[in-house]
Amino acid sequence: MANNFAVIGAGHGGKAMAAHLALMGFEVSLYNRTLSHIEVIKKRGGIELDGDENVPHGFGKLALVTDHMAEAIRGVEVIMVVLPSSAHAEVAATMAPHLADGQIVILHPGRTCGALEVSKALRDKGCTADVTVAEAETFIYASRSEGPAAARIFRVKEALPLAALPATRTRPVLDAIKDAYPQFFDGIDVLHTSLNNMGAIFHPALTLLNSGWIEATHGDYQFYIDGVTPSVARVLEVLDRERVTVASALGIRARTALEWLKLAYDASGADLYEAIHNQPGYYGIKAPPTLNHRYLFEDIPMSLVPIASLGNRYGVSVRGMESIIRIGSIIHRTDYWRRGRTVEKLGLAQWSVSELTRYVQDGQVN
Repeated sequence: MANNFAVIGAGHGGKAMAAHLALMGFEVSLYNRTLSHIEVIKKRGGIELDGDENVPHGFGKLALVTDHMAEAIRGVEVIMVVLPSSAHAEVAATMAPHLADGQIVILHPGRTCGALEVSKALRDKGCTADVTVAEAETFIYASRSEGPAAARIFRVKEALPLAALPATRTRPVLDAIKDAYPQFFDGIDVLHTSLNNMGAIFHPALTLLNSGWIEATHGDYQFYIDGVTPSVARVLEVLDRERVTVASALGIRARTALEWLKLAYDASGADLYEAIHNQPGYYGIKAPPTLNHRYLFEDIPMSLVPIASLGNRYGVSVRGMESIIRIGSIIHRTDYWRRGRTVEKLGLAQWSVSELTRYVQDGQVN
């Protein structure tokens, strides 16, 4: 059981997690690479937390607030990385010289192949410490920042898959965090948590297929209700079938989007269009106010690209995903294939399915 944590990242999620852990009685260090972003927290010595009635409210006193990574993680048992997935490799490189044997690094969340990317980044930087890297399937909180030293938690998910790399280390990770987060359960392995990433299916395509409406209204419409028409839903269904097929090629039975909506929200329907419109929680959620949004600049390269890249490597047609990646690249005037987590970048290009499976399950590399 861990008694102390470091939270890496002081955005909406990081502030909420740091304050919540502190109010639960744990010793917490908070790191952010930009000191000005955490100056008020440092001066006050903590973060004010409000929100859900099931979450403790009040002032979460932090043991340390710093922009020095070595200070933040020194002697800490569990390191919670609460950053956009596009920053995972960079933060791993920053942590590498300062990590120690026995420490646990958890990505909240990993998106797709986050733990694989971080583990490779640590090796590339010459990290020899015996560190366990794990990833959550999605973020445990619905939260936001409410000022420079305040946060609000709207909801805490009740059950959330987590997997370590390799999977033989998942149980010790769950044991280490169970007093703080009993909601986490064994996610089988990091390929399962990666390929059950629903944001890869819903976010980029739904944003791009409504790009004109977003730019014209600055997001002043209901993202999932107005934005998901029957035609848009058919595109989402194609992307979802491709994701499930990629998973199947790797020997994984991934949840379909329909199954996920039923499991997460008890929403069902004859097709994805009906199921989304039968989810009461989607009503009232506005669209992104701009196309310069994480649904594109994070979810395309860090969620959609790795799934499509795995599909290309293991013989699955992913033309739908490739189309969305190409449109996003055109709109943002960038190359998301080049920026994204491809099998080449992850060091997996030459691995067979059995080799990849052995690696994520027990850490064996031929």
